[in-house]
Amino acid sequence: MPSTAASSSTASTVVDDKAVQILCREIAYQGFFRIERYRVRHRLHAGGWSPELEREVFERGAAVAVLLYDPERDAVVLVEQFRLAAHLAGFSGWQVEIVAGIVDRDGEAEPDVARREAREEAGLAIQGDLVPIHRCLTSPGGTTETVALFCGRIDSRNAGGIHGVAAEHEDIKVVVKSYRDAMRLMRAQKIDNAFTLLALHWLAANRATLRRRWRTARPA
Repeated sequence: MPSTAASSSTASTVVDDKAVQILCREIAYQGFFRIERYRVRHRLHAGGWSPELEREVFERGAAVAVLLYDPERDAVVLVEQFRLAAHLAGFSGWQVEIVAGIVDRDGEAEPDVARREAREEAGLAIQGDLVPIHRCLTSPGGTTETVALFCGRIDSRNAGGIHGVAAEHEDIKVVVKSYRDAMRLMRAQKIDNAFTLLALHWLAANRATLRRRWRTARPA
C-alpha cells in the first residue's frame, strides 16, 4: 500500500536567484505520485521578504502531449479513456483528449515521448518532424507538472480500435474526427481537457499554414 508517512529529511536553506529561500523540504506522501511539503520565503513586490510559508506541492514531473493531425483528410485523431479525477470533479469520466504521456525515462527527448505515446495510445506513427505548439504549466499554484505540446502529422485512414499498455491497465479508444467536427465538439463544450483545448485552438489559428507547409513536404 502507498505510504502516507512524512519523511524526516529536510533541505538546507537554498536561495534561488536571491528571490526564494527554501527553508525546509520533506516528503509528505509517497505513492503512485509524490507530495512534498515546503517551508519557504520569497521576495515581495514592495520589497523585503514574505513571512515563512508552508506549502504542499504535487510532484507530477514533465509530460508531453501531441495533437495528431492528418492534413490530407483534414482530420484529427483523439483518444478516449477513463479519468477518475474528472469523474470526481463532476465531469465525464471518459475524457476525449489528445495523446499524452509522462517523460519517464532518463534522457528521453520530448519528441521521442510524443512518438512513443502515439504508437502506444493510438497505434499510429508520426511522419516527419513534430511542430512545437507551446510549453505550459498545468496548475502552477499546486504542481510542478509541465507539458510540452506538439502537433504531429499522421495518416488517419486506418486509425481506430482500442489501444494502450496492458501492464498499465490502459483502455484507450481512438476517436477520429474531421477538423470541423472537432471544432463543433469544442464549441459544444464536449472537450474538457486543457491540453486538448489549447492544441485545438492552436490548430484553428495555424491550420492553413500547417497544411501548406505539409503539402510541400513529403512524409518521412
